[in-house]
Amino acid sequence: MLAAVMDYFSSCWGPRSRAGHRGKGSDAAGRKEGLLWYKDAGQLATGEFSMAVVQANQLLEDQSQVESGSLSLGEPGPQGTFVGVYDGHGGPETSRFINDHLFNHLRKFATEHKCISVDVIRKAFQATEEGFLSLVSREWSLKPQIASVGSCCLVGVICSGTLYVANLGDSRAVLGRLVKATGEVVAMQLSSEHNACNEEVRQELRLAHPDDPQIVVLKHNVWRVKGLIQISRSIGDVYLKRPEYNREPLHSKFRLRETFQRPILSSDPQITEHRIQPNDQFAIFASDGLWEHLSNQEAVELVQNSPRNGIARRLVKVAMQEAAKKREMRYSDLKKIDRGVRRHFHDDITVIVVFLDSNAMSKASWSKSPSVSLRGGGVTLPAKSLAPFSAPAQLNSTY
Repeated sequence: MLAAVMDYFSSCWGPRSRAGHRGKGSDAAGRKEGLLWYKDAGQLATGEFSMAVVQANQLLEDQSQVESGSLSLGEPGPQGTFVGVYDGHGGPETSRFINDHLFNHLRKFATEHKCISVDVIRKAFQATEEGFLSLVSREWSLKPQIASVGSCCLVGVICSGTLYVANLGDSRAVLGRLVKATGEVVAMQLSSEHNACNEEVRQELRLAHPDDPQIVVLKHNVWRVKGLIQISRSIGDVYLKRPEYNREPLHSKFRLRETFQRPILSSDPQITEHRIQPNDQFAIFASDGLWEHLSNQEAVELVQNSPRNGIARRLVKVAMQEAAKKREMRYSDLKKIDRGVRRHFHDDITVIVVFLDSNAMSKASWSKSPSVSLRGGGVTLPAKSLAPFSAPAQLNSTY
């Protein structure tokens, strides 16, 4: 009965393509088993992909998307693949807002510039941040807590043989590169993490705020910005960017004793350009829920030595097995723990693996390439909704 209810909601709210049509077949929008959602295999203009999300929070705070085909609003325009992983904190509102707006902003600026570039990606991030600031301004009087909601934001864009990676926060993109002489695959991290546990991040914060000796605080053996948050860059978290939102009626635990003159957190992404080489096999984009349990090298070796079909789901499973091992419990018992309580054992985990097909990327014509528009989790919200739809979880899952 519960499975039928889930299928009904999936049919009502399943992701649409940009043309407004739903994909055919039960796997077109991915599959859901309990707290796990997955799309085992799909075809992009730049190669194959695999995608999986497992929920741990009471409300899923990880949001994600894969878009492939046109990267602009006009034709002809740049073609390629867009990957986004948005790890929310304090609630799902910011990550959902990014999922709704960032790619659209990128297409708008790509149309204006007639290309994909670092500048286009940076403008898309800025427009998304400004849009969320406007939302907070509108909602502040009725929902002041929205000022304390934020999200990490990891984006990969593959266009014309180049992989652009933009990042705010501590999600991570890792490349798997084949060493032909040995047949081994080596991990290359493509993104920097903005987490106060890193000495270079603490130093960056101290240099930016030389008059604030409490800009980073060691609290319960964890470095935090102002003793409140680990990440130093994000979308949202307006209470640490605009002093007018760091006051009542915001909850006291978020309010600073002293006001601030400049934003404490930044929304400026670090962006890298990587020219894809023939030996570059795949890229893994994942929230820190994965990297808490797997090293870069462990992840790329698992991808290299496993079938492509279902590899994202396999990475999620191995991470959860490690989480269970750390708590000295069986993986089968961990799976039985419902959302909310599950967060005490592991975070929401999002994994997207994109296989890099140099032949597909070198094609002169993309007219026969599939157009893909898919969101992780398989559930979208009605327009103008802040609270996410939440369906009952199944406990008899098999992932």
